[in-house]
Amino acid sequence: MKILISLIVLSIVGVFFPYPRMTGPTEVGVRTVKWSPFKESGVEDHVYEPGALYFFPFFFSDWHVLDTRMQNVDMTLAATSGDRRMRDDLLFKTMDGNDISLDVIISYRIDPQQAPMIVKRVATDDMELKDKVIRTVARSRTRDIFGELKTEEFYISDKRDEKAESAKKILNELLTPYGVIVERISTKDYRFNPAYQRAIEDKKVADQVAEQNKAATHAAQEEYLKKLEDAKGEVNKMVAETDGRFRQAQIEADAYYEQQQRYAEAIEAEGQAEAQGITEMNKALAGSGGEVMVKLKIAEALAGKKIILLPLTGGGMDIKTTNINKILETYGVQSLVRQSQDGKEQGQ
Repeated sequence: MKILISLIVLSIVGVFFPYPRMTGPTEVGVRTVKWSPFKESGVEDHVYEPGALYFFPFFFSDWHVLDTRMQNVDMTLAATSGDRRMRDDLLFKTMDGNDISLDVIISYRIDPQQAPMIVKRVATDDMELKDKVIRTVARSRTRDIFGELKTEEFYISDKRDEKAESAKKILNELLTPYGVIVERISTKDYRFNPAYQRAIEDKKVADQVAEQNKAATHAAQEEYLKKLEDAKGEVNKMVAETDGRFRQAQIEADAYYEQQQRYAEAIEAEGQAEAQGITEMNKALAGSGGEVMVKLKIAEALAGKKIILLPLTGGGMDIKTTNINKILETYGVQSLVRQSQDGKEQGQ
């Protein structure tokens, strides 16, 4: 009988005895009241802070914890990575109809203040929230958004990043009411079907060859343009040198012409001065002083000459009417006659 009473007492104490509940350093707790004389049943609208210890009656309370740190939904092709040990990448068609698979990582966290609502309406733990809500919504909407790209656009990282940002915005619009905040969407590898992949690789090789040929053509054009510019430079140099020589010759010719013109002007001025002097001399000789000058010149001419005086009496000559040239002529004849006679006398 004592044992039975003891068991009943222990059962009653166990039911009502506070049981410890804990939250980790990044976890928040949510309590669900099953029955209480002091509270209504249901999920409490209260967030129990991280890193704490709480006590509640074991049989009259449920306890749920949610992790508030950043978490990932990793959807990849490889079975050795990602959330699931099987193929988990996104399969869809591009805008232009080619099959493609894409590895995507969805990074998210929960809003701690929304933890009671999450437990009440969405999920009671992290795995349930991740698998039933976030994965389902993220796979569907992300696949649709990336399917808006054309095949060639997958090679452009900026295009992929742009669609990742669009997917993040749309997922936040869908998941924020459920207390989930999407922080980032990252794309990893992408793959086309083998035949198309080979065609793409062949096209890449052809494009590389084409680019090499374009580069070679461009280099040849640049070399030609360089040679053309060099030739133009040489021609311009020759033209400049020729123009310089022509200009120099022209300047020299103009200078020589100017010099000769000045010489001619000087000669002309000198001739005019000389003519003017002769004219003035003639004018002077035509005047009263002209006779004196003539006599002076005659005197200068007869300076040092033998002078013969002729008699002026009887039948002599009048010097005023004497022809000087005739006198000189006569004087010369007489001199010759005298020399002849002297010669004869000496011969006898």
